[in-house]
Amino acid sequence: MVQPLEYLKETASQTAGPYVHIGLIPKQAGFDIFENNFTNIMADENTRGERIIIEGRVIDGTGTPLRDALLEIWQANADGRYNHELDRQNTGEIDANFRGWGRTGTDFDTAVYRFETIKPGVVTGRNGRDMAPHVNFWIVARGINIGLNTRMYFGDEQNANEADPVLNLIEQAERRKTLIATRDDSGAVPVYRFDIVLQGENETVFFDI
Repeated sequence: MVQPLEYLKETASQTAGPYVHIGLIPKQAGFDIFENNFTNIMADENTRGERIIIEGRVIDGTGTPLRDALLEIWQANADGRYNHELDRQNTGEIDANFRGWGRTGTDFDTAVYRFETIKPGVVTGRNGRDMAPHVNFWIVARGINIGLNTRMYFGDEQNANEADPVLNLIEQAERRKTLIATRDDSGAVPVYRFDIVLQGENETVFFDI
């Protein structure tokens, strides 16, 4: 028996398909159509804080790295403040040289994404509790029509992570590890590696927000 649809079908513009890069990061897709392009470089020489690189892969349920995923991140500055009018914290200062938001796609050849940013500070939540330094991620890819939200925490902030109220909402302690990035100091700039697993074993924890 055919079941009637009680909702509107998705339009082409609502579907994250093979053309998502052209619309959202055209320069990376080879189309130089905007005077000012969104970028994965979030800090300049005047930005306060420790320079870091965040890189990793987006991996599907078969273990295959996706070469057409798109990622956005937003984060606090080195003082734990967001450069946004809704940031009501009383500590730290806004950094006019740090936007706190970036966009990129996974590389078409290597499937690796990369952001150049600074390490964020501790953020005070709405309830007054401190949250460990973290970066917010939003991910879309072919077949993912509603963006996935997750967080990346820093592996060298163990004490702060153990007290973080959001991490402690995850009942299965073992799964909290899917949100922890590992630090590599072998290069001139520290690299935090953070793979996002969409399905299956070691699936990343995603948040319904």
